[in-house]
Amino acid sequence: MSVSQPYRIKSISEFHEFRDLPKPEHPLVSVYNFEDLKYLNENEPKSLILDFYSIALKKNANAKMRYGQQEYDFKEGVLLFIAPGQVFSIEGNAELQHTGYSLLIHPDFLWNTPLAQKIKQYEYFGYAVHEALHLSDKEQKMILDIIKNIQQEYQSNIDKFSQDVIIAQIELLLTYSERFYNRQFITRKISNHEILSRLEKLLEDYFSSDSLQKKGLPTVHEIAENLNVSPNYLSGLLKSLTAQSTQQHIHNKLIEKAKEKLSTTSLSISEIAFELGFEHQQSFSKLFKTKTNISPIAFRQSFS
Repeated sequence: MSVSQPYRIKSISEFHEFRDLPKPEHPLVSVYNFEDLKYLNENEPKSLILDFYSIALKKNANAKMRYGQQEYDFKEGVLLFIAPGQVFSIEGNAELQHTGYSLLIHPDFLWNTPLAQKIKQYEYFGYAVHEALHLSDKEQKMILDIIKNIQQEYQSNIDKFSQDVIIAQIELLLTYSERFYNRQFITRKISNHEILSRLEKLLEDYFSSDSLQKKGLPTVHEIAENLNVSPNYLSGLLKSLTAQSTQQHIHNKLIEKAKEKLSTTSLSISEIAFELGFEHQQSFSKLFKTKTNISPIAFRQSFS
């Protein structure tokens, strides 16, 4: 087994075998207790990729998890979401000690249901690990009850209602998680506003330098990386605090600089477009009018 490349686990059955768990009772949905994971494999790969969703309610772990280029120490109750294709790794003592439960959902289980597309819209599945969802004791119990309901349903006799019942429980879990994440943004106002302040300074420094001419507009990924958060977390935070996406913030700063140059300099429209990183004046003018409902020329004339 190579340790240099992520080790891909394609099915829930394969995962159970990898972790020395009993054979799953359902091929596409599984719940397991972390207390049943007694140790890490001797030849544990440095990183793993799952081809299915993983939702883990975990605490009191003596192992660290690396996910999204960040380390997380599970000393308190957290809920962590991993989407298919995301890389993560677990490091710790050979003998594991942790509590909690994990819900595994293969995308095939969601096939031909509205949740198949909707689940991709939940931004927290792209969160870096240090942005995991911290839960109160009451919230942990709510989530755990739902996970156990799912387990109980697939352990019962399967009938034509089984999938619908499990899908409904998964949707309920995701809706609660969405609520808890929004609460987390609100209760972390100080740190969140600090990120917002850092974002403003980062954009101001970028737009005041010659970076626009050399590299063009910064990407959302570049901005998030400079702020040490994931793109999805930054987007969720900004929407919560300002009702605007990261891309909208970048464009707003661009328009702010454009207005400044249009009203305080004698540069031509094409020269301003070039200074703001546009190869073609038409592209700049189109974006400016889209954002302000007025052309750059008309905006400049309003000051004459």
